[in-house]
Amino acid sequence: MEKKSLLGGNNGKSYLIPFILITACFALWGFANDITNPMVKAFSKIFRMSVTDGALVQVAFYGGYFAMAFPAAMFIRKYSYKAGILLGLGLYAVGAFLFFPAKMTGEYYPFLFAYFILTCGLSFLETSANPYILSMGPEETATRRLNFAQSFNPMGSLLGMFVAMNFIQARLDPMDTVQRAALNDAEFAAIKEYDLNVLITPYLIIGLVILAMFLIIRFTKMPKNADKSHEINFIPTLKRIFSIPKYREGVIAQFFYVGVQIMCWTFIIQYGTRIFMETGMSEKDAEVLSQKYNIVAMIIFCVSRFICTFLLRYINPGKLLAILAIAAGVFTIGVIGFQDVKGMYCLVGVSACMSLMFPTIYGIALEGLGEDAKFGAAGLIMAILGGSVLPPLQASIIDLGTIGNFPAVNISFVLPLICFVVVTIYGYRSYCRSKKLA
Repeated sequence: MEKKSLLGGNNGKSYLIPFILITACFALWGFANDITNPMVKAFSKIFRMSVTDGALVQVAFYGGYFAMAFPAAMFIRKYSYKAGILLGLGLYAVGAFLFFPAKMTGEYYPFLFAYFILTCGLSFLETSANPYILSMGPEETATRRLNFAQSFNPMGSLLGMFVAMNFIQARLDPMDTVQRAALNDAEFAAIKEYDLNVLITPYLIIGLVILAMFLIIRFTKMPKNADKSHEINFIPTLKRIFSIPKYREGVIAQFFYVGVQIMCWTFIIQYGTRIFMETGMSEKDAEVLSQKYNIVAMIIFCVSRFICTFLLRYINPGKLLAILAIAAGVFTIGVIGFQDVKGMYCLVGVSACMSLMFPTIYGIALEGLGEDAKFGAAGLIMAILGGSVLPPLQASIIDLGTIGNFPAVNISFVLPLICFVVVTIYGYRSYCRSKKLA
């Protein structure tokens, strides 16, 4: 009985195979997200740039989400969720393959273009897949169903982190930032060529995997129950959905949540590197160890997602969201205050609290939107812009080195703390609204 209540249509058809395939897409974009986060540090070293310049990777990456969200929604509305997913996979593969010509130029900005194209594909994927999963069963269990599907996203993220650590970071030339700065032009060009060859290989392989997934989904019959209307009516639909407080506030909350997620998972490298180098560790070893902490954080995030999905059967989504956001804020205060490994423990603990947030904000905001969910999903995907806007702000603080006698990297986590306050407010307001309707 429980299986039927969570997944399946009123006509008795099973959505199991489509659900599995679309859920696999969650893992695929999780891989892209979390192989990319450590690249901020990697590109900074390879091209001898500041942290702020390296953070342009995140600007390009999450800028692609922002640019394509509403075009994706219009495309999906005109055609279907399946068409949106196929186009997303196609752009994902093209962006991954563009890493090869980017490497041939030896310049930084072609890599940013490749990231932008890749994430235009991810924008189509997420705009399609999230509401598609919501439609594959009763509305009463939609948020729980999305949390379950999103539980496979961190599995892809774990793989991305593992690949980044073992097949990119560990294989880059061991020369540290100071030594690279002293190289002459010929020596710098040789090391850069070697490092870029290391960096692009995983992206080319994932491009081939994405092509295979494209073909599997292309030839699989997918449900069309959520593709009944193909009228676009762009402006009236936007006015309608943004007049709904829980949706409008959900877009704002999602902006700050995605920003805090990317900040915590990107700058754990800088945070940990400072701590471990003070113990006498080399820069490269400190970076790899920091990434190991990041992987532990993602494992905790993954386990916590399944636990939270179970808890949603008994606890109101808004209430649980607010509780976890408060806990995340407390951990973040520890990240700011501690200047030793205890700060890293707190930063790892933040991931346990974040696991519920993205799909729960998403589910609360889209609840009851019906056909408008296609455009509603686009607004929530555009909110991923938070991952493009907020990390460079944090990077600019980190580049200060110290503020007074305090490490700037610690102070920079005031930004994540502010984000968790915003998410707490959204969770509390959502809980209050649900009590009034009960």
